[in-house]
Amino acid sequence: MNRRYRKTIIAGNWKMNMTASDTKKYAEEMKKLMTRAKWCETVLCIPSCNLSTAVRAFKDLRISIGAENLYYEEKGAYTGEISAAMLKDLGVKYVIVGHSERRQYFGETDRAVNKKVHAALAASINPIICVGESLEQREAGLTHDWIALQVKSALSGVAADKLRRCVIAYEPIWAIGTGKTATAEQAGEVCSFIRATIRSLYGARVARSVTIQYGGSMNPSNAAELLAQPDVDGGLIGGASLKPEQFVEIVRAANQG
Repeated sequence: MNRRYRKTIIAGNWKMNMTASDTKKYAEEMKKLMTRAKWCETVLCIPSCNLSTAVRAFKDLRISIGAENLYYEEKGAYTGEISAAMLKDLGVKYVIVGHSERRQYFGETDRAVNKKVHAALAASINPIICVGESLEQREAGLTHDWIALQVKSALSGVAADKLRRCVIAYEPIWAIGTGKTATAEQAGEVCSFIRATIRSLYGARVARSVTIQYGGSMNPSNAAELLAQPDVDGGLIGGASLKPEQFVEIVRAANQG
């Protein structure tokens, strides 16, 4: 982490878990556990049906609410989708874009990811842009090529002044929900490469301002080691974010780093 130039952000991704009632209970537990975060920004990205409940339930805590997805059109005949304007009106401040599960299960392309990034930024919502390689790509030595392609595609047409509001989350696909975690050195190396890729596009000053998270099975036992890497500025937390005690431990690790 490097707090001199950029935010440290710990964001939870609940995925398709938790009801509105569960969200209220979670918020009550967090009120007991959460101390005032001096440095670390804390975000919970939750299912769209729970967003309004979460905005109310967490209003007294220093926790921003994020969505797990959005559609890039402003409005129209897109049954089941949710727009950036709808999220903004609910009080959402962040949105996950391009998660590997969206890419794998719902056919989300790099072009669609780029459109979603632009839609989020136009609504003054901060996109958390996910990139990551498969195990086969890593073993074939294609990690850098694949990550560079995803980063450049996602940021196509994004102005430098808007980029400062983007978060990049490195999530190696082989470590998502598997219990496997990249070593701190592996995570740090790819996050450094992501920053170098951004530097090649926007210059050093802009690149050093961008928050880059690690998101492959970060948990209380490995958070401090991962966050000690100079280009790992936070985490996008899956399973551990469903348990208030574990999520708070990760936030504490970020605050102490």
